[in-house]
Amino acid sequence: MALPLSYEQFSHGWQAVFVALRPEVIAIMHKLREQGHRVVVLSNTNRLHTTFWPEEYPEIRDAADHIYLSQDLGMRKPEARIYQHVLQAEGFSPSDTVFFDDNADNIEGANQLGITSILVKDKTTIPDYFAKVLC
Repeated sequence: MALPLSYEQFSHGWQAVFVALRPEVIAIMHKLREQGHRVVVLSNTNRLHTTFWPEEYPEIRDAADHIYLSQDLGMRKPEARIYQHVLQAEGFSPSDTVFFDDNADNIEGANQLGITSILVKDKTTIPDYFAKVLC
């Protein structure tokens, strides 16, 4: 069944996958950076998303030291090489890296490289994790 959609209608629907910004996570990102930690974002994206979400959510860009987008890298999570790329580019060791994701396959991919990986189940996962670390 064909649905007649304009590009604008399709694009708007495609962007609907993004959930609301989480100010508590942005605050944690800023606090980590203030403490001297490097904070990076690794996101699976496509051509439409690479232009949409960095512009729509500048708070993320401002809270991160760097944003790695799969569309730009030509690889996607959970491929081992995307995690290896970020580790190498940042000079991170797997044992000193914490990775958060809402996809279990992506968590498993990072775990296989020795990265501490936390499955985000709800909006409390990240704040709860850092409540212990940032006290």
